[in-house]
Amino acid sequence: MNTLIAPVMALVAWSLVIWLWMYVQRMPAMSKAGIKPQDAAFPGSLNGLPAPARQAADNYNHLMEQPTIFYAAALAIQVAGHGDPLAVKLAWAFVALRVLHSLVQVSVNIVLVRFLLFSLSTIALAWMVVRELLVLFG
Repeated sequence: MNTLIAPVMALVAWSLVIWLWMYVQRMPAMSKAGIKPQDAAFPGSLNGLPAPARQAADNYNHLMEQPTIFYAAALAIQVAGHGDPLAVKLAWAFVALRVLHSLVQVSVNIVLVRFLLFSLSTIALAWMVVRELLVLFG
């Protein structure tokens, strides 16, 4: 499939999985800690929750950050008609690396491994963007 829509939708779906995982972790942890929903009205108010609940929430936030650039870039490349096989492979690489990043963060949470996966995904994204800029302005 020579389209960038599939990796975009895959990452959107993965973000929803992590959203669900966040609430599966967070709600019981809040209940156990005696935290009412209104107590979570301000940033940082849930920092006292156990690590698994915080890790899932942190990862969900991470999926709302750099991937937004990926969505814009992938869709722009697709709309421009430049979604060639290498662009698609780079998009899938970005998605796979972000999924691995999520799995590490919500499980063992080894920062150096997360950083490596984040860096590799950033390289894939940068490669996509630079290639497209060269096509558009080169």
